[in-house]
Amino acid sequence: MEEGRVRIADIAEELGVSTATVSNVIHGKTKKISDETVKRVQELLERRQYIPSMAGILLAQNNSRIIGVVINNHEKYEGHVLEDGFIASSLNALAVQIEKSGYFMMVKTTKDWNEVSRFASMWNMEGMVVIGFCEQDYKRLREKMHIPFVVYDGYFEEPGNLANITIDNFDGGMQAGLYLKNQGHSKVLCISDNNICMDHERFMGLKEVIPEAELKIIPMDKKMRWQLYEEHLKEIKEYTAVFAVSDYYAIDLLHFLNTKKINVPKEMSLIGFDDTLPGRMSLPALTTICQDSMERAEKALWLLKKLREGRSVRTTLKLEVHLVERESVKKIK
Repeated sequence: MEEGRVRIADIAEELGVSTATVSNVIHGKTKKISDETVKRVQELLERRQYIPSMAGILLAQNNSRIIGVVINNHEKYEGHVLEDGFIASSLNALAVQIEKSGYFMMVKTTKDWNEVSRFASMWNMEGMVVIGFCEQDYKRLREKMHIPFVVYDGYFEEPGNLANITIDNFDGGMQAGLYLKNQGHSKVLCISDNNICMDHERFMGLKEVIPEAELKIIPMDKKMRWQLYEEHLKEIKEYTAVFAVSDYYAIDLLHFLNTKKINVPKEMSLIGFDDTLPGRMSLPALTTICQDSMERAEKALWLLKKLREGRSVRTTLKLEVHLVERESVKKIK
């Protein structure tokens, strides 16, 4: 036996049984093997400290107990997608709910939707949660892959048979607008890197309450974004409040304003969206629109269970949001 390496063939030879018998014991397929043989194989495996290939075991089983989570490693994250507040919060909640359901979680980041199905097949997954891709990617994935999956916060013109868990983005924008209006703000700027899909809904919710609110499209690249802030600083200072479509952009703007000695909230009020940990830890703590990450994760596991059972599910689940008041907004009237 080669030093430091234990093979199935070595175990089989020592016990005088076939390699198929040893392999079946390792993979739990023991219905046609006597209890005595199973015991002998298991005892020798333990004595020889045989370490099986986990991938091989999972592929041999019909039930891997693995839920995959695939996240689009979009350029806007600048190589730090798992550090993003929304992504980190989502992964934490999914880890809790997946473990509670008796499953294991595997995480992958990729910019290529084609890798999603390969990842799922490689580990014989029972279901997936997919985050951050576009409508066409999800639809192509549905056509290509038979493993059930749930979309996190997708935006669909025609969802078809895709199971999507989203939030009430329009109402979130309205709540931000109502709060700012009640605090005396009417000169409000919204910042976003686009004016489509969820971000557009958040801006339109804001305008429903504050019709004169304006939108500024900002670059995804931080260096370019700060350059834009620098160039338009005089214009930005004319607003009494800024509603950022994510905590990420709200905190980034807070850091920029700090470098310009502009105090939040004394000189400018600020609201984010997502209620992430960095927002709760910032100084001042960020007023924000909260989406319940634990509820979303719980719904995702519930939907995957229904899909595995072959039961029809409501195409889109829209979860409620609520405003969390902290220190980053000042009452001016």
